[in-house]
Amino acid sequence: MYKIRDAKIEDAERLVEIYSHYVLNTAVSFEYEVPSVSEFQQRMISIMDKYPYLVAVDGDTVVGYAYLSAYSTRDAYKWTAANSIYLDKEYRRRGIGSLLYAELEKRAAKQGIVNLLAGSAFCEEEDEYLTHDSFNFHKCKGYEKVAHMKGVGRKFDRWYDLLWLQKKL
Repeated sequence: MYKIRDAKIEDAERLVEIYSHYVLNTAVSFEYEVPSVSEFQQRMISIMDKYPYLVAVDGDTVVGYAYLSAYSTRDAYKWTAANSIYLDKEYRRRGIGSLLYAELEKRAAKQGIVNLLAGSAFCEEEDEYLTHDSFNFHKCKGYEKVAHMKGVGRKFDRWYDLLWLQKKL
């Protein structure tokens, strides 16, 4: 049984391991280089100061993570947050993403957040670097597509679109 808990700074090394797959092998992340553990820790600290940052564990092993972050620093957007989720590639399609999002949404609602936004890389035809898994996952979780920006990310010598998906809590 998987458990969800708050992330700790000590989890950063494992989170970088999980994230590195997406940076190096997919267009899911538009980053080209895997961040160092210390850089990742700094990212975590800045997010954890205000937003939930969760990990899913299988026994003692972290197998995924999800977090909220500011959509914009302007005051009028303080009820809106962006979310991100990454799972160990060996633990996909086991319900872990649903567990993480359920807890993330619960915490967001307690915090007074009413809009969740998810950015999802997209291509009309799936390729070896990008599937429609993220888009389909978010649709199943009640998100709807609210924006489609075409050809805004370039990775692996290809142009990829970015979808913005929104869920009202």
